[in-house]
Amino acid sequence: MALPTTQKQWLIQGTGKGFETLVYQDAPVPQPGDNDVLVKLQGASINYRDLIIPQGKYPFPLNLPIVAGSDGAGTVVAVGRNVTKWKPGDKVLTLFNQGHQSGAVDVKAAHTGLGGCIDGTLRQYGVFNENGVVAMPKNLDFVEAASLACAALTSWNALYGLKRLEKGQTVLVQGTGGVSLFALQFAKAAGATVIATTSTAEKAEVLKNLGADHVINYREDPNWGETARKLTPGEEGVDHIIEVGGEGTMTQSLKAIKMEGVISIIGFLGGAHPKDSILEALSHVCVIRGVYVGSRVQLEEMCKEIEKHDIHPVIDKTVFTLEKAKEAYEYMWAQKHFGKIGIKIE
Repeated sequence: MALPTTQKQWLIQGTGKGFETLVYQDAPVPQPGDNDVLVKLQGASINYRDLIIPQGKYPFPLNLPIVAGSDGAGTVVAVGRNVTKWKPGDKVLTLFNQGHQSGAVDVKAAHTGLGGCIDGTLRQYGVFNENGVVAMPKNLDFVEAASLACAALTSWNALYGLKRLEKGQTVLVQGTGGVSLFALQFAKAAGATVIATTSTAEKAEVLKNLGADHVINYREDPNWGETARKLTPGEEGVDHIIEVGGEGTMTQSLKAIKMEGVISIIGFLGGAHPKDSILEALSHVCVIRGVYVGSRVQLEEMCKEIEKHDIHPVIDKTVFTLEKAKEAYEYMWAQKHFGKIGIKIE
C-alpha cells in the first residue's frame, strides 16, 4: 500500500500565549532513516505537561517549534534498512525520552523528550528510532496503550525505579489523576495495600472499585497524613507515597511516610513552594525523590506486567479526535476529566 505524502499535525509555535500557539496544519509525512521506523499513529493521550508547555511554564528543555504530544501508539508501516527489531504491522507505543534507554536519566536523555525537544505524537505519522518504541501490551487498544507513555511509566518508576515495591507493603496515592490511578493499579497487582486520598464521595467510590483498600477524604480530614499512618501495620507508616500535590500535600505526606520509605515527587498541582524544609527528609529518615518518567527497559517491564495482569488504563469517557486536540487541552485544563484523556487518530 502506498503511503500518503502529507499528513495533519499539531505544532507548538511558541510559548506564553496559552493554547493559541497550537496550530493544526498540513505537513509532509516524514521518511525513516536507516535506523528508524515510520509509525502510523492511531492513539494519543494528553498530559498536564502538554498543557503547560504552550503556556511557558514547563521546567524542562524545549526546542520550539515542535509537534506536540509525548504519548502515542500505532502500527509500524515502514522500517529503515538497518532495522531488525521491527517489521511493518507491529503494534508499538512511544518512549517519552527517546534517549533514556536504561539506568538513571541524565542531561543528554532529558533533551530527547517527545513533544518538547523532538517532534511528538499529535500527528498521523511519526518517525522514531527503532529503540524509541516498544511493543504494545496485547490486551490494550491504541488509545489505552498511548496513555502509558508518560503517566504510567512515571508511576512504575516511582514504585520500582529506586526501591522496589514488595508484596504486603503500603502505597499512598493522591487524587484521581492518571499517575495516581496507574500507581493504584500497579500496587494492587503487586499485592500491596493502597491508601488513596480524594475530595468527593463519588471519586472515593471509583477508587474503591479500582481496588483501593482505604480512601480518605482530605477535605473532611485535613490531617490525613496521621490518619494514613494509623492504617498501616503497627502504625509505622507508608512505604511508598505518590506525591502529586506539592505545596498543598507535602506536610501530610511527611506525616504518613515510614522510616526508610520513599516519597516520589511527580507533580505540584497544589503549588511548588512547600513550607517544609528538605531537612525533613532527615528528621523523618525517608527518601524524597523527584521522578522524570522512565527508561525503555522500565517501559518494557511495565508493559509485560500490564499484559500479565490484564490491567486497563482509566480513560475519560470523552475521547477526542486529532482535529479536536485543542479542545482536549481545554477540557483537561478545566479539570473536567477523570483518568487519562484519549485521542483517536485516523
